Amino acid sequence: MISLFLDIETLPGDESVKAQIEADIKHPPQMTKPETIEKWEMEQKPSEIEKKYRDTSLRGHTGRILCVGYIKEGPHGTTEGVLRGDEPAILKEFWELAADVDLFVGFNVLEFDLKYIWQRSVVHRVSPSRRLDFARYRGGEVYDVMQEWEKWGRDHISLDALSRALGIPSPKDKMHGSEVYDYYLAGRLQDICDYCLGDVRATREIYNRMNFLAEGT
Repeated sequence: MISLFLDIETLPGDESVKAQIEADIKHPPQMTKPETIEKWEMEQKPSEIEKKYRDTSLRGHTGRILCVGYIKEGPHGTTEGVLRGDEPAILKEFWELAADVDLFVGFNVLEFDLKYIWQRSVVHRVSPSRRLDFARYRGGEVYDVMQEWEKWGRDHISLDALSRALGIPSPKDKMHGSEVYDYYLAGRLQDICDYCLGDVRATREIYNRMNFLAEGT
């Protein structure tokens, strides 16, 4: 069997997305005094725009994929790496990597990573090399570590918390997902890629523990 462990890091949309957010945000209707509106425009509106813009990284129709970390293992060995660069090129590389995979493994991979990859593939007209089953509540070609830990309950444990509970080094010790965009603006792409791959490694260790597989496999 060939397994692919994966994680993605995403960015907010391009400047046109930010411009649309700015155009859509209006002052509260109960705000009628010109001086109050002016103060809101100067002090509150910029922060609202920035927050909404950063949140676009969480949705496939507005955000962008910065990189995809992966570990691929099968009968002929294990490889790992980070796909980075132009987003359409990342998507093409991912689908090439995924063509012969039997099992996709990730943390919240059904609700986020794989769905996001599929959505961005549609946006960029990058045809997937295969169809994926996004069915919930049953095992199949996708193993969502977060959901399997909770047995599809209502709680959503974090990768950081689960890593710590199992005595696995947390990938969140040096960086957190909420900091990705700030690191990107600072030009620290390698740090982001290292962080992304760290998430993949931790997810793989947790998967092995949850499935009572031998240490180091």
